[in-house]
Amino acid sequence: MQVDFEKQGGLIPAVIQDAKTDKVLMLGYMNHEALEKTEREGVVTFFSRSKQRLWTKGETSDNFLHVVEILKDCDEDTLLIKVNPAGPTCHTGADTCWGEKNEPGQAGWLNHLKAVIRDRKNNPSEKSYTASLFEKGTNKIAQKVGEEAVELVIEAMDSNDELFKGEAADLLFHYLVLLEQRGLDFDEIIDVLRSRHSR
Repeated sequence: MQVDFEKQGGLIPAVIQDAKTDKVLMLGYMNHEALEKTEREGVVTFFSRSKQRLWTKGETSDNFLHVVEILKDCDEDTLLIKVNPAGPTCHTGADTCWGEKNEPGQAGWLNHLKAVIRDRKNNPSEKSYTASLFEKGTNKIAQKVGEEAVELVIEAMDSNDELFKGEAADLLFHYLVLLEQRGLDFDEIIDVLRSRHSR
């Protein structure tokens, strides 16, 4: 990767982001050798300004930052490194250097649910309700989505918010199962909504 190290005196900032949650975990600095080592070994290595040497994050704690993707910015003088962290990132023991919990936002949790649904499809278990839906096929899953939609409409006519939320969750879950059965991703549906919004 070609990066302009000289613009900032031989060191460039590297923003570290969790590849799954999108949380920014920390900021470090890299020289040419640190970037080469990171690319070669697949774990993030910085240049420590205090120790004046290469420093692999996790070398003493085992909380390594496993590289998923390295991106450079438009000026080629800053890196964004997406990682899978092996543990807390901050030396204080916190998930991030800003004291934030490293977990997805509410909407981002759908990615976790989608992964669980996909796993139930690919690794079915007799005890899994989701796996039993896939076993019944598209028509039955679509029928279940219809039933849940009707139940949601019925609850909408009442004033019990807890029951309404429960039915809304049931509908969303079965809808995600149907998308997985059809081989479609929820992100594709979001793309359709975005294209309509831009008109």
